[in-house]
Amino acid sequence: MVECSSKVLDRTFGALADATRRQILAQLANGEECVTNLARPHAMSLAAVSKHLIVLEKAGLVRRRRDGRVHSLALEAKPMHEAQAWLDRYRKFWEGNLNQFEKYLDKIQKKESKHDDDK
Repeated sequence: MVECSSKVLDRTFGALADATRRQILAQLANGEECVTNLARPHAMSLAAVSKHLIVLEKAGLVRRRRDGRVHSLALEAKPMHEAQAWLDRYRKFWEGNLNQFEKYLDKIQKKESKHDDDK
């Protein structure tokens, strides 16, 4: 079982909780982009987008590269892999519970069908 730091998960899920940051990550999934290009599709100032980028950087979800005055960012997948591993633990738990619930429902339906046939 993969153990993840609570702080890493908190930062990852906190960063992913915002729609603008998720959109930025989707943009970066296509490859490295400069800050100006990342800001273009969003109806907010460059300063506001920069604040979102800082949150993503602190969460380790993006990596910044500077070339003179141009700042480019790239997606970093490791924190998302850790979050996915954490979620998978609970997915397995819920799938197991749902499978048991499905068996229970099937059993009840069979009893009801038999009861209806006996009438």
